[in-house]
Amino acid sequence: MAEPFSIPGTTAVVTGGAGGIGRALAGRLLTEGAARVVVADRDADAAAATADALGERAHPLALDVADEAAVAAAVAEVEDRHGPIDLWCSNAGGGAGRGLGDDADWDVSWRVHVLAHVYVARALFPRMAERGRGHLIVTASAAGLLTQLDTAPYTVTKHGAVALAEWLAIRHADDGIGVSCLCPQGVNTAMTAGDGPEAATRLGGAYIEPEDVADTVVAALHDGRFLILPHPEAATYERRRAQDRDRWLEGMRRAWSAIRPGAAATD
Repeated sequence: MAEPFSIPGTTAVVTGGAGGIGRALAGRLLTEGAARVVVADRDADAAAATADALGERAHPLALDVADEAAVAAAVAEVEDRHGPIDLWCSNAGGGAGRGLGDDADWDVSWRVHVLAHVYVARALFPRMAERGRGHLIVTASAAGLLTQLDTAPYTVTKHGAVALAEWLAIRHADDGIGVSCLCPQGVNTAMTAGDGPEAATRLGGAYIEPEDVADTVVAALHDGRFLILPHPEAATYERRRAQDRDRWLEGMRRAWSAIRPGAAATD
């Protein structure tokens, strides 16, 4: 386990912070006593509106996490304006691509779900290492531990996010940098608003609220846990997958047969 992370008095950045899990995280960090939280989002107007709603300790930042130069500039700007960054929640994400998707789906998924975390580690970890402290939260997904049957680009790149978070946690612990990996199942956000009863994410059970995710994150930071599971049952599923991969695959095939398009008409 990593060292517990204490939130009061810290400077935090939350990407994808204008809505959903990101907004809930930003609000909860402020409630827990963060000195300031930077609400970073590609949508500058939404970031500004969210920061305004959260109060004077929240600060907006327009940021495209898929642009390495922009990430590096954001790290420098935040530290120049607000002081050392103690916590970076690398939370921005998307749901591009159905089935195997197309090349554009793979490109944006790779950039947002994997390279965005690489970019912040390149820009921020040397600064944190020099100070001997800091923490990164990578928002992956339970799809990165298991599989999201609707979309290959999302699933594969979220697996990559989990692997990268593990690598960073191993390589940078001696620098005083903690790393956590957030892996929720279904959450009620704009990204899931269109999910019907046939959505594969529904296989994980009832969706929870972004505020529930934020509660779990705060508890995990306090405990120094790497893997953050707002849906505790995901740990059981992951154990079953590891213990008997063939049995798990067969169960997932049955699940897909039940929900795949046209299943009701042909089964």
